[in-house]
Amino acid sequence: MFLKELTELSGVSGNEYEVRNYIKNKLKEIGCEFYVDKLGNVIAHNKGKKNKKIMVAAHMDEVGLIVSHIDSDGFIKFQAVGGIDQRVLNSKVVTIGENKINGVIGSKAVHLMKGEEREKSIPIDKLYIDIGTDSKSETEKLVNIGDYVTFKSDYVEFGEDLIKAKALDDRAGCSALLELLSMKLDADFYGVFTVMEEVGCRGAQTAAYSLDPDFSIVLEGTVSADMPEIKDHSKVTSIGKGAAISLMDSSTLYDINEVRKVERIAVENNIPYQLRKSSAGGNDAGPIHKTKDGSKVVAISVPCRYIHSSVNVASINDYNSVVQLAKLVILDNQKGE
Repeated sequence: MFLKELTELSGVSGNEYEVRNYIKNKLKEIGCEFYVDKLGNVIAHNKGKKNKKIMVAAHMDEVGLIVSHIDSDGFIKFQAVGGIDQRVLNSKVVTIGENKINGVIGSKAVHLMKGEEREKSIPIDKLYIDIGTDSKSETEKLVNIGDYVTFKSDYVEFGEDLIKAKALDDRAGCSALLELLSMKLDADFYGVFTVMEEVGCRGAQTAAYSLDPDFSIVLEGTVSADMPEIKDHSKVTSIGKGAAISLMDSSTLYDINEVRKVERIAVENNIPYQLRKSSAGGNDAGPIHKTKDGSKVVAISVPCRYIHSSVNVASINDYNSVVQLAKLVILDNQKGE
């Protein structure tokens, strides 16, 4: 499992180079052929028996921030990159730029807030990053406009087979895909580590256009809603109940015959699974299934609590279920006619 190392790398959308370099090095160790396309996707080829062209995708990028201004006192203003709930930002520890400058996201103290301010979440334009300097010139020695900002959050194992980390969406998928490529399956498929999923699935669009797959699998970290006060019918997925197979989301209506086939494989092989029961969100399946004359696609995901924040929680057992189920789906689709 490559998950710990992957989650501790910085890879905000458009700035995936740390993750890409790690994946390239691991592919070299594995002995797997790969290339990097013009947009920055890493496209690996697992050679084996071939019945159809299969693409297995996982995105390298994570949500984060970008430096947009430095004020006269040295405080840093920023913009969100990807879908971040502003309520999760205040008081978080971050790292900035290639030099990993430490900072803390701050705001006006609660003692200074007026009554109505205390009742609302703090908007991004009222937040700032404090790196411990006291002037614009001092900050500019360390930070530049356009530097990317990443949450600082260690990988921790806790409870019953649970993990806490940042960026499980979608370093969980990247780790699973590296595991699949490490297995040297006797099945031909392309493992695609995509860029800029969080800002519009851009890498998947170009990669799918280039490969033109017959069948595709998207490996994801997806939203879990098994927290207190959530009604049972609103629990999109639940941690500990296995790999999540998507029925639909905002960009894809998954072919029900393909969904049922994945279910059948899970049942026949005693792999825990659940159906992802929501139309919210989207992933790389959106552009992939619409490429050229189309591609059949399924999404198999690791349920994650507190997604798109500095602290994601997931189950190692669910992760293992995703790896095993994806492996068998690949093998099933490369059987002879």
